[in-house]
Parts: sequence; C-alpha cells; structure tokens
Amino acid sequence: MISSLLAAASVPVTPEWSPTVAIIISASSLVVLLLTLKIQYPQVGPKFPILPISIPAFIGAMAFGHVIGIGIVLGLTNIGRL
Repeated sequence: MISSLLAAASVPVTPEWSPTVAIIISASSLVVLLLTLKIQYPQVGPKFPILPISIPAFIGAMAFGHVIGIGIVLGLTNIGRL
C-alpha cells in the first residue's frame, strides 16, 4: 500500500491549458484586485490612470491573483474536477 502511494505521489498531474483554466485564473485575479480597494494606502506610488489604485498595488494584486488561481487549478485537478 505504501509503495502505491509513493508511486502516485511521484507522478505530478498538471492540467492542460483550456478556457476553464483561463477563466479561473482571471476570476481569482479580479477578486484579489477588488480586495485591494480595501487596503489602507492604495494610492502610494505612481498612480494608475484608470483604476483608483497605484501601479505597484495593481501589479501585486495581479501576481497574487495568479498565485491563488494556480492553487485553485492545481487543487481542482488533484481532486479530479478539472
């Protein structure tokens, strides 16, 4: 039993890129971007011309949104839902 668990753990399961993966990562990035509107100092640094946040806050939100989205995609792939 332990050898079968080790064999299963050694084979990484990575999903193929699909529109579903893109939607999940985009949605998580958007949610994190909306959460940045609640930070204490969203206007510190160079201002973003369209959104009411700064450029560093926008880049940080997008990066963190991608990290969260990748975690969701890998988690859903691991349980067989994606």
